[in-house]
Amino acid sequence: MHIQPGDRIPEAILQYIDDGVRKIDTVELFADRKMVLFAVPGAFTPTCSQRHLPGFVEHFDAFRERGIEVACMAVNDPFVMQAWGQSQDVPAGLRMLADGNADFTRALGMSFDASGYGMGIRSKRFALFADNGIVRAVWIEAPGEFRVSAAENVLAQLPA
Repeated sequence: MHIQPGDRIPEAILQYIDDGVRKIDTVELFADRKMVLFAVPGAFTPTCSQRHLPGFVEHFDAFRERGIEVACMAVNDPFVMQAWGQSQDVPAGLRMLADGNADFTRALGMSFDASGYGMGIRSKRFALFADNGIVRAVWIEAPGEFRVSAAENVLAQLPA
């Protein structure tokens, strides 16, 4: 079962690069803020690089104007996430988070096995909105689709 509106964000450790590899607890990450977290099956993959991340980059200021922070997550290492963010001109403040062992992805109930494609355990494509660590909305894509977790759709469904 995947995470639902009303659920508390589960605790796990994610990584990111900021003058070296840093760790952040998801409880701390989501505390005292409104945040959209979107997840992709893999950095540098076609839909993720051509549509998903670019949409959040394009609409980043609109989220910030509503007081909402934005984070991108993938089951990759923090060095890959940093390089991907740099290649996509990700603005400062849009967090590029690595869930290298898929611990958080599994805790959210969002993992799938992509071993048939040589990718191992990965995250489903999704977005969620949380307020002070409580999930308020979740948008999960059907396999092979990209609609509901797009920045434009998420932004349209969030409180103004």
